[in-house]
Amino acid sequence: MFTLLLKKLNQPALNSTSKWVARSFSTAPKEVTVREAINSALDEELARDQRVYVMGEEVAQYNGAYKITKGLFEKYGADRIIDTPITEAGFAGIGVGSAMAGLRPVVEFMTWNFAMQAIDHIVNSSAKTHYMSGGKVFNPIVWRGPNGPPTSVGAQHSQCFAAWYGNVPGLKVIVPWSAEDHRGLLKSAIRDDNPVVCLESELLYNYKFTLSPESQDKDFLIPIGKAKVERQGTDITIVSFSRIVSNCLEAAEILAKEGISAEVINLRSIRPLDVETIVKSVQKTNRLVTAEEGWPQHGVGSEIAAQVVENAFDYLDAPIERITGADVPMPYAKNLEDAAMVQVQNIVNACRRVCYRKK
Repeated sequence: MFTLLLKKLNQPALNSTSKWVARSFSTAPKEVTVREAINSALDEELARDQRVYVMGEEVAQYNGAYKITKGLFEKYGADRIIDTPITEAGFAGIGVGSAMAGLRPVVEFMTWNFAMQAIDHIVNSSAKTHYMSGGKVFNPIVWRGPNGPPTSVGAQHSQCFAAWYGNVPGLKVIVPWSAEDHRGLLKSAIRDDNPVVCLESELLYNYKFTLSPESQDKDFLIPIGKAKVERQGTDITIVSFSRIVSNCLEAAEILAKEGISAEVINLRSIRPLDVETIVKSVQKTNRLVTAEEGWPQHGVGSEIAAQVVENAFDYLDAPIERITGADVPMPYAKNLEDAAMVQVQNIVNACRRVCYRKK
């Protein structure tokens, strides 16, 4: 496998005469699923740069466990879309080594829970190499796959790793929500010279979003580390990421009917964390609720709360509230699973409490 990969080092990075042609984009708004958005981003970056390749379990001949890589094996062949054995530690190590040698791998984990088998490569090899080499060795690799709870898969397949990888210097960590997020952030990640962890939500893959003509362009990029205000508000700031942004927007609609104007921030990135956008919003609304699928202790919401206390404490008119998954391994029984996962009503109730409108 190494021989096949390293052959590409003799190919130009950007080959305008490449036999591969990226898909054309529409000049009108277009509704797509998140799955289609990721697939199009991968297709365009594979066509753009011959150093890019995709590797993981079932990504090639099976078109991906979640059909994210559908059609790419037929288009780019076995040298660029590589099926691996069920050995996360093995193919993660190959990915790190090939990135050090000059390639730009996109490594898919069937779920981030399985990446625990490869965490030594991600943290000790990938994240730290640039620093330990005195800035001489780069590791331009993307680690991606579904993160957080889907449904009915039990405790060992339902963890959110945002706080885990957000803790590691040397990594960039992106957490897309919309189809636009998935396209623009993934393309930026593939072009970045640093290792990037891309935490997707399996439950979002079938969600449909409208892509603007601009976001359909093959060179559409979203800067890593910049949050987006999805909804303007004046009474309270709600900060979230990935799938729970949908819950927050739904909660904001409910709150609006009660006269509470909620501003919803989609983080897009955990590391770097856009503290400036969060603080600016809190300075306007004077109240803050965070929402995430992970556990409460040492979570992303904890870091956001600390940053706001350090940078905007005098603007707060109420205590910060954190909405998270329950502090237990994920139950399998459906009624207990629902109770353990973040629901829209949890966010609504927290906002009412912070605005002193308890019901």
